[in-house]
Amino acid sequence: MSDRPAIVWFRDDLRVADNPALHAAAQTGRPVLCVFVWDDETPELRAPGGAGRWWLHHSLASLAESLERLGSRLVLLSGPSESVIATLLRETDAAAIFWNRRYGGVERRIDESVKTAARAAGVEAASFAANLLFEPWTIRTGQGTPFSVYTPFWRSCLAAAAPRRPGPAPREVQGASVPQSLDTVTLDDLGLLPTRPDWAGGLRETWEPGEKAAHEQLQRFLSDDLGDYREQRDVPGVDATSRLSPRLRWGELSPHQVWHATIEKRRGATAESASTFLSEVGWREFAYHTLFEHPDLATVNIHREYDSFPWPRLHPSALRAWEQGRTGVPLVDAGMRELWRTGVMHNRVRMVTASFLIKNLLIDWRRGEQWFWDTLVDADPANNAFNWQWVAGSGADAAPYFRIFNPELQRKKFDPQGDYVRRWVPEWDTPDYPEPIVDLAETRQAALAAYDVVKRSR
Repeated sequence: MSDRPAIVWFRDDLRVADNPALHAAAQTGRPVLCVFVWDDETPELRAPGGAGRWWLHHSLASLAESLERLGSRLVLLSGPSESVIATLLRETDAAAIFWNRRYGGVERRIDESVKTAARAAGVEAASFAANLLFEPWTIRTGQGTPFSVYTPFWRSCLAAAAPRRPGPAPREVQGASVPQSLDTVTLDDLGLLPTRPDWAGGLRETWEPGEKAAHEQLQRFLSDDLGDYREQRDVPGVDATSRLSPRLRWGELSPHQVWHATIEKRRGATAESASTFLSEVGWREFAYHTLFEHPDLATVNIHREYDSFPWPRLHPSALRAWEQGRTGVPLVDAGMRELWRTGVMHNRVRMVTASFLIKNLLIDWRRGEQWFWDTLVDADPANNAFNWQWVAGSGADAAPYFRIFNPELQRKKFDPQGDYVRRWVPEWDTPDYPEPIVDLAETRQAALAAYDVVKRSR
């Protein structure tokens, strides 16, 4: 067997188990060179936000340790992906390159360009389905078009062939030598961690990134909380959600692993909760299928009539109050402070805070999407923008324009004892807590008037 290596190009699949690209490389019998390219130089490629970079640093460290235990190593490179990979193939005289698919428009263009160039140079190049249960081109309406409504989309998924079973990690990965001519970097060289100031203390207290911790969290959720999931998932003061979203975002877990582990628990008292939880996994699938059809999801309204929405002149002080959790609206402030401290926010509260920004402050949804992109550890190219467009009313299967979450009614319904609010806003119900920066009733009417402009443009 030739010593020409097979390259595995890691991206958002930072795991060794159920990693089809790594499995394919190991199966060749060739030395395997595992690489990760930090690309913040391709202008169209959206780099992770601050919280995402913190997670990425630690997840890469964990992946490197896992690969070393298998007999390989993780090589870090930096620069524009296309040129870096072209140099890598040339300098290593690689026989093959494998990766797991991405679904954003820019990512697909880069991957296709790399695949075409590699094959033209006589290098085997193959991509694999690893990060979605159902490939976007496989789930279609009866007319062959993509779904725009979630319920029939998920019904079609459930009627399709069952997702494949996850594969194990390779028993061994023969490491390849790294040419001295290759311009490698260290993890610290990438500068992913915040330093001046170091604002990540809350993230360190809350999370342990990495594949091992991801599997431990999956088993903990399925063993301890799954039975209560259906009834408790909307209650922010109760720890009833899976906390798997950053694990899926960075690929420390595959959706196939989550799917089959949940299916095995779907019996008796957990059956309804398991189905509800899997439908949330389905919502993630729907978001990625939508991104596949709408690559500019983070910047352009899916329903273009919303381009006529009359956003008023931005008041920076209102945006800052929202970002800092100082709006005088308890549930909104609690959610925004939870986000800043932990890098996540309860999903029910995400909808409330997003609705408040868009429909009470009348601030463009893209401003909120950008803030969440920078502060969420689980912000990904599909879910983040997809859910903001859903709340705004401009997206796929969007909430009706007149659905305006009243944050006070939501607090009384889902946090009636104030456990969640008091945890994050200890000054609530004291003289130190400010009055709301806007009147909820008045701004609701202003939002409805603005949405009337959109209705008339249809």
